[in-house]
Amino acid sequence: MKDWWQATFPKGRQSLIISDVDGYPVQIAYGEKGTGKPLFLLHGMGSWSYNWRYSVEPLSKHYRVICFDAKGFGFSDKPWLRREKNGHQVIELARIIQALCDESAILVGESIGALISLALAQQNPELLARLVVINAPVFTQRLPHWAMEILAQTPLELLQTIDDLRLAYWFAPLVREIMAIERRKVLYDPSILTPEDIYWITYPFIEIPGTLVKVAEELQIAAREIKHWQGNKPNLLSQIQGNLDRIDCPTLILWGDRDSWFPASHGKRLHQSLPNAKFQILENCCHDASTGAAQAVNQAILKFLQDTDFL
Repeated sequence: MKDWWQATFPKGRQSLIISDVDGYPVQIAYGEKGTGKPLFLLHGMGSWSYNWRYSVEPLSKHYRVICFDAKGFGFSDKPWLRREKNGHQVIELARIIQALCDESAILVGESIGALISLALAQQNPELLARLVVINAPVFTQRLPHWAMEILAQTPLELLQTIDDLRLAYWFAPLVREIMAIERRKVLYDPSILTPEDIYWITYPFIEIPGTLVKVAEELQIAAREIKHWQGNKPNLLSQIQGNLDRIDCPTLILWGDRDSWFPASHGKRLHQSLPNAKFQILENCCHDASTGAAQAVNQAILKFLQDTDFL
């Protein structure tokens, strides 16, 4: 099967070295296409750059589109000997943007990527010129999927053993079938998910050791955040919620009307909390908007950027 990176980006998959939150060097996988103002695409939990497969080409006609895999995901490094600190994603996102461009950027984040993007807009507003958030879990009170709950409660040492034994590799057909079933549940039209999609969506879990452990670790961080939020203990989620009114960057909020993970009412609440935001419902769209409503998402992004004099 043709390599997705090579087929999508002129230079294929490239590598960038940044320092993580603890000062250790980590390799970040990315691809870029187009010229002009930089536009970063940030994926959600358990995903990687492939989730933006329908957005790279249309957006790159107007911008320098940069897709990257966050640390621990996709083709980026997965350092499992060091436990992650809460909020590391925000710091590392800032360092990726600073390393790849010398001007304020457009940032498009989906799901947990959208939450991280909101945090970055609060902590490093100078890095962002425009912000687009899609189905952001900013007001969630639980992990939205049963598999996430299981991974969040499973000892990382056990998952590391599973990873070391390459069980996902040896049981690849089963892994692909299970993930296909679950991914179709977050699409309004499940039939659009092709065998090639399933191959690439599951590729890091099957072929790249460490993926399962790092995804589980991020889910455990998220579960602790929600628990601390519920117990009124210090947590990053409350900080993000409490500082939403400080985000003055022009922002577009996109939300699937059929999102069963995070309801559209959360999007309306987020819109009310941001001083310079536009809110748009994506019709016939579930949680996976970048796949299930790609054309509407791309059109909304381009119109928003045009309306805010950034096209």
